[in-house]
Amino acid sequence: MYGVTCSEGDEIMKMRAERRGLGRLTVLALAVTMGLLLTSSPAQATRLKDVVTIEGVRDNPLNGYGLLVGLNGTGDSSAAFTQQSMQQMLQRMGISMSTLPKVKNVAAVMVTATLPPFARQGNKVDVTIASLGDAKSLEGGTLVMTPLRAADGRIYAVAQGPVSVGGFSAGGAGGNVQKNFPTVARIADGATVEREVDFKLARETSLQLALKEHDFTTANRVVSAINGLFGEPLAHALDSGTVKVQVPPSYKGRVVEFVSRMEGAEVEVDTRAVVVVNERTGTIVMGENVRVSTVALSHGALSIRITDTPQVSQPNPLAGGDTAVVNQRDVQVTEKDARLVQMEEGVTLGDLVKGLNNLGVTPRDLIAILQAIKASGALQADLETM
Repeated sequence: MYGVTCSEGDEIMKMRAERRGLGRLTVLALAVTMGLLLTSSPAQATRLKDVVTIEGVRDNPLNGYGLLVGLNGTGDSSAAFTQQSMQQMLQRMGISMSTLPKVKNVAAVMVTATLPPFARQGNKVDVTIASLGDAKSLEGGTLVMTPLRAADGRIYAVAQGPVSVGGFSAGGAGGNVQKNFPTVARIADGATVEREVDFKLARETSLQLALKEHDFTTANRVVSAINGLFGEPLAHALDSGTVKVQVPPSYKGRVVEFVSRMEGAEVEVDTRAVVVVNERTGTIVMGENVRVSTVALSHGALSIRITDTPQVSQPNPLAGGDTAVVNQRDVQVTEKDARLVQMEEGVTLGDLVKGLNNLGVTPRDLIAILQAIKASGALQADLETM
């Protein structure tokens, strides 16, 4: 055992006291910081790039019809279009056959892909393959060269390659085991872009921004944010969903730089008051702008329970008659207490939820209450039913 002198003990006690003091200060500072965070109003600003899209800068869907070969007996077994496609493919390769034997290692598939904006020739895109016939699984298959067309009928990409299936199916006469969907597959970078979309952003002198959610207030705030960022009136709203922006002369030929700076502007998005309910699942979503006028709510439930109890009716020993089974019916009526809650003018979402929770209502009951409040004209919001 090592001893500690009085001076060393005093020094240790002093250090511990200092640490306790620092610990108290740390806890106090943390509490003050959390208090400031809780009392401060949450930021509502959203980046402009998350609110709007630029007209012309968009994805384009592609699709095509192809054949998947190399399946291990899990391909189409009775699809006539698969046989016809095989015959046409063999004819293009110089092989002519009047009739083809039925094979189960080929499947007719639909190939889909998305052409991103500004895709150049030689770029790769992912493709998704889905079975069209009665194939059991696409596992192990290879997609034969398939042209992918856009809505205008032109070929923009060509897909080919081995597929990757995220599931399997196995079984026999006694049962079957399946995981995910083996009739849908994917090829990463499976298509090569062959044609470009003719859109040159650098040549544009003006841009049209399309709001993802149409709203006049949000459109006006987008205009104010852009004009305030560049210090000149470059933007003006055409309607509730479109804002036109002039590219300033100082950014001529540098539209990408202009867009990069513009989409960083912060906009406070305004939303309409709406309540969305799903009666099938009992889901209710209410926006923060929902208001309720002065209204009184009362909710109660009446339940009726009918119980049949079988009983044996036995006649007296000397009396004539037969033994019979009769039902004794018991009817019980129960009505839950209904409390009346009054909502004052301008009630917020939190007050509404609190008041309805005090009534002890379930989500399905709450849907009926909201529909009744809307019918009375007291719900200052749109009620949408999914």
